Amino acid sequence: MAQAHVLGLPRIGAQRELKFAQEAFWRGDMEIMALQATGRSVRAANRAAQRAAGLDWITVGDFHWYDQVLSTLALVGGLPGRFGAKPEALTLTDYFTAARGNAQHSAMEMTKWFDTNYHYLVPEYSPQTRFGKGVDWLFEEVAEALIEGTNVKPVLLGPLSLLFLGKEKGGLEDRLTLLPDLITQYVRVLSRLKAQGVTWVQIDEPIFALDLPVRWRDAFAPAYAELADVAPSLLLTTYFGDVSEHAALLASLPVAGVHLDGVRAPQQLAAFAACWPADKVLSAGVVDGRNVWRCDLARARAMLMPLAEQLGERLWVASSCSLMHCPVDLASEVGLDKEVRKWLAFAVQKLGEVALLRRSLDPGEFASADVRAAFVADGTAQAERRTSPRIHNSVVQKRLAALTDADARRSSAYPVRAEAQQAWLKLPVLPTTTIGSFPQTPAIRSARADFKRRAMTHLDYLETMRAQIRLAIEKQEAYGLDVLTHGEAERNDMVEYFGDLLWGFVITEHGWVQSYGSRCVKPPVIYGDVYLPEPMTVTWSAYAQKLTDKPVKGMLTGPVTILQWSFVRDDQSRELTALQIALALREEVAALEKAGVRVIQIDEPALREGLPLHANDWPAYLAWAVRAFRVCSSGVADDTQIHTHMCYSEFQDILPSIAALDADVISIEAARSAMELLGAFEAFEYPNEIGPGVYDNHSPRVPSQAEVERLIEAALARIPAERLWVNPDCGLKTRDWAQLDGALTNLVAAAKAVRERLGLTATAQAA
Repeated sequence: MAQAHVLGLPRIGAQRELKFAQEAFWRGDMEIMALQATGRSVRAANRAAQRAAGLDWITVGDFHWYDQVLSTLALVGGLPGRFGAKPEALTLTDYFTAARGNAQHSAMEMTKWFDTNYHYLVPEYSPQTRFGKGVDWLFEEVAEALIEGTNVKPVLLGPLSLLFLGKEKGGLEDRLTLLPDLITQYVRVLSRLKAQGVTWVQIDEPIFALDLPVRWRDAFAPAYAELADVAPSLLLTTYFGDVSEHAALLASLPVAGVHLDGVRAPQQLAAFAACWPADKVLSAGVVDGRNVWRCDLARARAMLMPLAEQLGERLWVASSCSLMHCPVDLASEVGLDKEVRKWLAFAVQKLGEVALLRRSLDPGEFASADVRAAFVADGTAQAERRTSPRIHNSVVQKRLAALTDADARRSSAYPVRAEAQQAWLKLPVLPTTTIGSFPQTPAIRSARADFKRRAMTHLDYLETMRAQIRLAIEKQEAYGLDVLTHGEAERNDMVEYFGDLLWGFVITEHGWVQSYGSRCVKPPVIYGDVYLPEPMTVTWSAYAQKLTDKPVKGMLTGPVTILQWSFVRDDQSRELTALQIALALREEVAALEKAGVRVIQIDEPALREGLPLHANDWPAYLAWAVRAFRVCSSGVADDTQIHTHMCYSEFQDILPSIAALDADVISIEAARSAMELLGAFEAFEYPNEIGPGVYDNHSPRVPSQAEVERLIEAALARIPAERLWVNPDCGLKTRDWAQLDGALTNLVAAAKAVRERLGLTATAQAA
């Protein structure tokens, strides 16, 4: 009989217990023993949920204090040496220092995990990198689970992916040269797991879904030959894409089974099964681990039945990837729209779907009353969703049909616009600004919560938010910033806020997922055509502009980012949904401009993350992503300045598309990488203005004025002064005012000092 398992579960806890414990520990309000107890509680709940659902294998080792890549480095003694921690004596404090930085050390870089909205910490490999015995956390978690039963499947990021996802530093030319030393540690880890009584290990090698260089592909066979001699049975897992080009290699590797993503690439299941070795397991991921729509059970069963007939007990039924990308439990959503709720499944519900599908492959089980009833209920929900009148909006359809190429072009080229903008902005060389948000204090969160549960009147809420806007404007004027923002006090999240005000979205109450570390987001659910009923941001931005003579940016989230950071409907193309969002934002941009807000930032941090994993699929995606941005940004006058912001992205290979956005100003993350990205912008001769981050706001440390000056001068070596802005890496909502008082004062002072030292006069930015 087939087996049932999942690749991993959310590690934040049903009520974000881990987040709150982490942050209390970092503040010094919680002892390490209490933090560890929270971790044990979350892990126990995840194991219990898997057993209650009826899964055959209980996945463990998917819990991480901050990030799975960082935890794997800690396990194999591979944390960057610059932090000075001894691998064999590594503590949680050392681990968190690598993730968050401190007064002496900048944090490790972060970037997106493939094409998801999760950020991982990027390994740093140098000629001095040595691997060795690290932490015992994985073995302790396995021991916890083994007490409850023997069907325990630890999960471990594979050695080739661990190396591939890192960066070469300090003169190292080829990180593959580190593989033999790394394999030695994987041998140690796998041997110890086997000695603990573990019979199967899930080893994740997601890089198979990328355009894998030949030399990396060829490294798999010898590496896994070494592991196979000492390891328990290995289930090598791939996900996020089609890996059929590697079918022969995967079939030949000395592993006991391979997992395939049957949601992103359903066609590969049959292709692999047709030539699959008779002694290997094939794990079919048919329940979507990255979206919240309930599984179409009849369709999934139809995919699985031929595999079950061919493979028998060698078929494992699974989630497509780890369920860490889904909210924890739909049962918590008691206030959610009742119709939409019937269409959804969160992680706990997906456990049940996996187990149910495995049962349905057995004829006797499929005939049982409970399985038949579940299939009937699912079929009814699927049909109701397809035919619901709430899905389609005729007004939106007509607007889409009326779009022309002219709607995606500014009326004048950038040089003409820049001159018109500078005529009224009168900015100095190296103008200073921030990315948008300011600290989301407990008082702000409390006021929003009170207003939402009707414990605060609308007038009191309005005055509370206005007071926060006044504070933000006063602070920015005191720092001496040139272009201000209203601070976004009224916004809970840069996507959720807009999803709450646009038609076609629903907002969950507890649908949290991890973005990085303790940072959790609550993606809205796009279930139907997107429509703007009334302006969403004008009241707040226009109020802020009246408080100051300096320009105040209107702040919007762009169409691709709203798409990427939402749970998106799966009944039409992502391109069409993005264009619907762009049309709604186009109206919002026009309303801001009409209200006198003439600097407008449309954030697109997710533009690169949306790239397909194979380069030959990029042009089609980039064409519609760029068009969506231009549709929402192009309906303004020449003297309205359009900004965009992108963070934690490698831009080198998509710079033509970034330039094609035709934003007047782009700001990017650059502080952690010490302006590394600017080399690509310089080589490309990026034509418009750019603000590389000079302050790593994702770390609690406050940079000195001298440190910021060095970064500005490094940027000036790449970008002409007349096109360079000075700003933090990203929004400042996670910092506190005490940190910002120091950091932004230093930022403004550094820009002034560099101007004076290099003789840069306060001439027009576009001169």
